[in-house]
Amino acid sequence: RHETPMLSLDNAFKPEDLIEFDLRTRRFLGLDAAAALSYVAEPKIDGLAISLLYRHGELVRAATRGGGEIGEDVTANIRTIATIPKHLRNAPELMEIRGEIFMTHEAFAALNRDLETAASRGGGVAQTYANPRNAASGAVRQLDPAITATRQLSFVAHSIGAISGRLASGHHAAIRRLGAMGLPISTLCETFQDINAGIAYYKRITAMRAELDFDIDGMTCKVDDLALQERLGSQSAWPRWAIACKFPPETAWTRLLGIEIQIGRTGALSPVAKVETVRVGGVDVSSVTLHNEDYIAGISADGSFIRNGADIRVGDTVEVYRSGDVIPKIGQVDLARRPADARPYVFPSTCPECGSKAIREGDDAVRRCIGVHTCRAQILGRLKHFVSREAMNIEGLGGKIIEQFFTREDTDGVPLIRSPLDIYRLESRLATFDPPLADWPGWGESSEANLFREINAARKVTFARLLFALGIRFAGVRSAERIAEHFGDWATFDRSLEATIATLGHGWTDVMGIDGIGDRTAASLLEAFIDPGFRAMVTALVAEVDFDEEGEGEHRQTPLTGKTIVFTGTLTSMKRAEAKSRAAAMGAKIYSSVSKNVDIVVCGPGSGTKERKARDLDLRIMDEDEWLAILNTA
Repeated sequence: RHETPMLSLDNAFKPEDLIEFDLRTRRFLGLDAAAALSYVAEPKIDGLAISLLYRHGELVRAATRGGGEIGEDVTANIRTIATIPKHLRNAPELMEIRGEIFMTHEAFAALNRDLETAASRGGGVAQTYANPRNAASGAVRQLDPAITATRQLSFVAHSIGAISGRLASGHHAAIRRLGAMGLPISTLCETFQDINAGIAYYKRITAMRAELDFDIDGMTCKVDDLALQERLGSQSAWPRWAIACKFPPETAWTRLLGIEIQIGRTGALSPVAKVETVRVGGVDVSSVTLHNEDYIAGISADGSFIRNGADIRVGDTVEVYRSGDVIPKIGQVDLARRPADARPYVFPSTCPECGSKAIREGDDAVRRCIGVHTCRAQILGRLKHFVSREAMNIEGLGGKIIEQFFTREDTDGVPLIRSPLDIYRLESRLATFDPPLADWPGWGESSEANLFREINAARKVTFARLLFALGIRFAGVRSAERIAEHFGDWATFDRSLEATIATLGHGWTDVMGIDGIGDRTAASLLEAFIDPGFRAMVTALVAEVDFDEEGEGEHRQTPLTGKTIVFTGTLTSMKRAEAKSRAAAMGAKIYSSVSKNVDIVVCGPGSGTKERKARDLDLRIMDEDEWLAILNTA
């Protein structure tokens, strides 16, 4: 578990987006265009994100990002990397270093040559790496640290997570202090006062890209003032004070061979283009996302045309690019090369997996299979989501293994795993199964023991992680975290649910009032839990796990700890978004609407109906001066 969450950065894909980032930052802080605001920029190295924990200057732990809160422990491997110091000079008591592990072009070429040489000596085919990023990631995850030690890995520190004390008032100065302690830092880091200088930096880095001996995929831009970083805080999965401006994606042209429909855990029919394999950005691409039926038809989410209204047809010559250098997508269609017999694609109205109707509701751009409990693809999709890294993180129970247990039935004809509950009861069910798991093809006593060890380890789980793992539509990681922070424990959440169901489900007001949780998320949660079968499964599932509330809703004790707050009207000292962020940092629960469950209503000028309702309910009302006095106690 990381000492502080290891967040990703929001992405920009053209330098002009930096201007919008600057405007957004200024709006949040209440700064006008003339106010001084310093930024720091550096190249974004294309490698593996890593977190290094030092205590009293000694390296004690190294972990990958993982899901942001919990990563893979790779300490033994990291200790073999020569560029990562085991001891730091003049370091604080505790310091969490964030950085990137990468491989230079020279080291990458040498590695692939060594792999080819070893393969030729053994008479086999060399399994070489496609790019330095994959090679670095593979090296860090080797089971044998001795192999990692041979891979010539490099490291650069770019930020700080948890720390006892503060190294400097600014980010750039703090990073230079890391360099003085012995950590490798970027020599291309620069500060600037004008966001236009940031755009100029991006252009210089772009021109320099081909000369560097390591891969970069853009630049990062961060607010330099650490006090302002704290005020800005974070939203969803990324901090408000930083952004990554990526390079334009590489593109390639190829031919579309066919369109397949995949069914997701929420029943969504997702079209995937199968193309003639083409190399894009150092990766061989044969499958490309097509989003939904409107995208295929050349229509965007707002009803306007994309690709000038050109649809996508089997046989077309299409431009492929990797969005964010990760997800392959289709850019343009070469209509001049369209075959004469190419026909518009007809999107299916029934599920190709189970035959149920596939419908579009309201303004939903996605067509969904209605066979929620009968569609094999949906059931498997939810199970695979449940065991995935960001959810329950059960290693050894990947997609193919899940399918294996789903297709195996007991003597009553019931699949060994059909719901998340079955995962935790698998060991007892297999105790009398014939043949024993250890005798199945590809299994043995060791792999069987490892599987059950991983499943039992996943019995310890946080409220937020379990809620997210259930795979309920719209209940993403951040929504689950906010709901967990609000209710505090599963029992309180369950009592609220029972009370809502008892009133015939007229809106889950306790959830709808949580700041950042929309009505559709609340409605989706209620729709899932109001199903008796699902509710019974989750109730039994909760009995199988042991809730670990570490870090869930935990804050230092402040006058706002555990209090539910609504902000209304205009605040003169700060924007309302900042007020919410700072209250949440002090342990408060933020509501968007006034009800009897609210403890405090902070009212500024123009508060209107919310203030009147607060007075009618006899709630505690604060003006801005009282609110600022509480902030000053933090």
